[in-house]
Amino acid sequence: MEQQIQQGERRRCDVLVIGGGPAGSTVAPLLAEKGYHVVLLEKARHPRFHIGESLLPANLPLFERLGIADEVKAIGMEKWAAEFVSPYHDATQVFHFADAWDKSMPYAYQVKRAEFDDVLIRNAARKGAEVHQGCRVQAVDFQPDDRVVVRARHDDGREEAWQARFVVDASGRDTFLANRFQIKHRNPRHNSSAVYSHFAHARRHEGQAEGNITIFWFDHGWFWFIPMMNDTTSVGMVTWPYHMKTKGARSLRQFLLDNVATCPELAERLQDAKLITEVEATGNFSYVAERTHGPNYLMLGDAYAFIDPVFSSGVWLAMHSGVIGAETLDACLKNPAAAPAALKRFDAKMKHGPKQFSWFIYRVTNPIMRDFFMGPKNVFRVKEALLSVLAGDIFDRTPIWRSVWVFKALYYAANVFQPQRALAAWKQRRFNIRKVDDPALYNA
Repeated sequence: MEQQIQQGERRRCDVLVIGGGPAGSTVAPLLAEKGYHVVLLEKARHPRFHIGESLLPANLPLFERLGIADEVKAIGMEKWAAEFVSPYHDATQVFHFADAWDKSMPYAYQVKRAEFDDVLIRNAARKGAEVHQGCRVQAVDFQPDDRVVVRARHDDGREEAWQARFVVDASGRDTFLANRFQIKHRNPRHNSSAVYSHFAHARRHEGQAEGNITIFWFDHGWFWFIPMMNDTTSVGMVTWPYHMKTKGARSLRQFLLDNVATCPELAERLQDAKLITEVEATGNFSYVAERTHGPNYLMLGDAYAFIDPVFSSGVWLAMHSGVIGAETLDACLKNPAAAPAALKRFDAKMKHGPKQFSWFIYRVTNPIMRDFFMGPKNVFRVKEALLSVLAGDIFDRTPIWRSVWVFKALYYAANVFQPQRALAAWKQRRFNIRKVDDPALYNA
């Protein structure tokens, strides 16, 4: 059978995309609309459960561009603001997206990813991509003539092979090519794990604030509270490996509930709630690959890097990588001589997003940074710039960067003027992110 595939049944395409999540289901239709033969292989069958339910305002123009704005609106809970709750401050802080630098994106959506990803992959097929669900990639072979041969197995046992000019790894946290090349590394500057589930009957805010995401800090990390349609609320704990190790013999369910009980504000909102899905966990939450691309492949979204989800950046970074990936491949396929320059631009754009979000993520549990978030000032428009970052408006021409630099300078100055507090926070962070090896941590 393998010999037959190699010699007689290999099909041809311009671009083969591995993975039908937000990155793959964005790059595929954009390329198909340009006339390229695009094959998308997704190992699962949509709809399927996934976390990462909170979207950013910057997603909205892209939904219009993809032609799915109405479909997303039909399944989405409107999110007009992000709320931060700190046990070390008397009042909560609410950031309204309408107060960002660019006032044209005042809200986003919270979505069930099973429904959202299904919308995206159906749109890819509708726009002309050849979509195969239930088809797992087995091998990717890079040929001397710069062609790529991809071998896959359908869930009914059939094997198939494609020869492509480019392959796009949009496999998410499976990181297909990064694992194959052995270039995936745990992020040395961050190390967190997540425990999460869905609840019914959680107490929400009233009116327009019903869909707001809330971030609750606690002593060992932070919780997310994401209201969605049909009385479903996603709740998750992002914490450090040392704290995961305290789980002991408890089930993941009990471990999550016990930690919720240590956060009074969250516990009050879940007082009458009940779990409606299994509690799950994931470790190795933050990683990066050594490179974003090669001569005939790209790595998009989580297949390249994943960072802590505190600012809900995952889906936006994945979908934006699909946009710049489509632009890059179009340039490479139209004019191979222009490929090196196009790939260089792609690399810079891919690294820009994680870099900008990571600066805040690495410091968000620092007491000094927490003070900045809980009492923001708009001197030199720094609050508007911070809101633009929270909204995902970091790639276009919104002139936020001078104000972002001012914000960072103020933060560094606060550390200089509070040296003992800054040193204690630095030591605590080093303790938090240290690696803890225990494969039993994530077993229910």
